[in-house]
Amino acid sequence: MTDATPVLEARGLTKAFPGVVALSGVSFAAYAGEVHTLLGENGAGKSTLLKTIFGVQQPDSGSVHVDGQEVRFDRPSDAMRAGIAMVHQELSLVPQLTAVQNLVLGRERSKVGIVDWREARERARLALDRLKFDAPADVPVSALSVAQQQLIELARAVSTDARVIIMDEPTASLTSAESERLFSVIDTLREEGRAIIYVSHRLKEVLALSDRVTALRDGALVGTRLRAEVRSERDLVQLMVGRDLDALGVQGDTTPGDEILRVENVSVPGVVHDVSLTLRAGEVVGMAGMVGAGRTEFARAVVGADRRSAGDVRVHGKLVRINRPADAIAAGIALITEDRKHQGLALHMSTASNVTLMDPPSRFGVIGRRRQREVAAEWLRPLNTKMQVDQPVGTLSGGNQQKVVLARWLRNDSDVYIFDEPTRGIDVGAKGEIHHLMRQLAESGKAVLMISSDLPEVLAMSDRVVVMRDGRLVAELSREELSEEEVVRHAAAE
Repeated sequence: MTDATPVLEARGLTKAFPGVVALSGVSFAAYAGEVHTLLGENGAGKSTLLKTIFGVQQPDSGSVHVDGQEVRFDRPSDAMRAGIAMVHQELSLVPQLTAVQNLVLGRERSKVGIVDWREARERARLALDRLKFDAPADVPVSALSVAQQQLIELARAVSTDARVIIMDEPTASLTSAESERLFSVIDTLREEGRAIIYVSHRLKEVLALSDRVTALRDGALVGTRLRAEVRSERDLVQLMVGRDLDALGVQGDTTPGDEILRVENVSVPGVVHDVSLTLRAGEVVGMAGMVGAGRTEFARAVVGADRRSAGDVRVHGKLVRINRPADAIAAGIALITEDRKHQGLALHMSTASNVTLMDPPSRFGVIGRRRQREVAAEWLRPLNTKMQVDQPVGTLSGGNQQKVVLARWLRNDSDVYIFDEPTRGIDVGAKGEIHHLMRQLAESGKAVLMISSDLPEVLAMSDRVVVMRDGRLVAELSREELSEEEVVRHAAAE
């Protein structure tokens, strides 16, 4: 049973941006000793609600209460002092600092004005050990994988004495094993009497973890349900999107055509070893493997984002020299990166500017802003978005940011599309739209490589699957050979 008074409560929060009502009178409560999951499609208002609660943004109306008392958080530090911690969907670490430095940032302890780094390292070790963090803690976090950085974010939150911990898509970059460790920590935090506000688009997680579920739609509260009132993932989908959805994943019926891309013996020192791969027109090839298997590094080497020590790339049978991403773009190869915040978008620029970033409409060297807005709206329209093209892309939800990246690459009309974790942090409705988009690209004669840590997604989407382990390509499976057990056997074999 929960306490009668919520630890944290939002009452009637409203927040509007130019042309968009992001929150419309939303109320939400978190109780000690429970996991309260927040559901909604991208753009439903989840991130705005959490940012408003945490002091990142100020509501236009409504109030926030802690232990029944109204409070005002002008900045996140106010919320932190009140016992609220937040793990953001987009990483907020300082790239140049180590894991230890990031963990104690703002909470350093000193002796006679000098930071006690021995104590800091011990504090960091205890927090990281709780999540079985197995990477170096004394190197800049920019040298670590996205999944490893996510674990540092989580460790920073759970290491505090916060009574309320907000987790926004915490497992989006984690493997199944890493996610299970997190779930164990969440169970412990709940037993300690902490309130967990949990945001996830992985419906199996929601059913496994939640004590209560609240759904938002178009900035408004749909309703709150006790876990016992939710019978299945289908119930969650209907609550969240207001309609039933067929199973995700869109397999094609077309026969693959001519070879478009051939990658031969690509190597990146210490990371990727002698990997060869072919992609044909009309097929979606899934690339599976554990985090750290070298999948992202392989993709970056193919497009020239990382230097390779060996290997050739051929497009339509012709050898192409790719030393930088611009060479890959010219050769007709697109990489939709897994890290849209740091590698895919200019967050301070408008949506229109981001969509047209590679080739802005101009005359005599002057960008035509009206035409730029028209072009952006034209390419965003098929992606089912409601965003304003003048809106800074950094203010958009994660799903809408991903659609901006996709619109830019669709406009470029490449021959090969490499999607790296394309649905990470994406809601179930938008995930289905992106799956259909990938299949449409294949059916239009493009070649698609989909790198994903979501095994059900790989199985549902792929015409064939290649598996990487320890930087090597260890298996290629036809659709007839595909099963979760078979992929995992190759990905995790000793």
